[in-house]
Amino acid sequence: MWVQKEYQLKARARGFHLITEEIIQQLPELKQVKVGLLNILIKHTSASLTINENADPTVRKDFESFFNRAVAEDEPYYLHRDEGSDDMPAHLKASLLGASLNIPITNGRLNMGIWQGVYLTH
Repeated sequence: MWVQKEYQLKARARGFHLITEEIIQQLPELKQVKVGLLNILIKHTSASLTINENADPTVRKDFESFFNRAVAEDEPYYLHRDEGSDDMPAHLKASLLGASLNIPITNGRLNMGIWQGVYLTH
């Protein structure tokens, strides 16, 4: 069985957001899949996806703090500034983390670790 869907995530403020449940809600077909693979692509140049800790919200805050230092706004060497001071850092974060994920499906569920979830960052 092959299923391809496209949907728009609900709007969120800048940061790291756990979106696992939102993805699952959009894919009721998952329940029918015994063995499969879910490929998720975010079609946005200044957003990215990653898998990490899903229980402790301080992990998402620490990610945000780290990336805001590692890829700071208003660096004097940035040439791309058309959409504001956070635009080029968002592009860099997207390149570092990536725009797609592959997640195994087993018996109708995403086969991730118990403490893993899908993050959106932008």
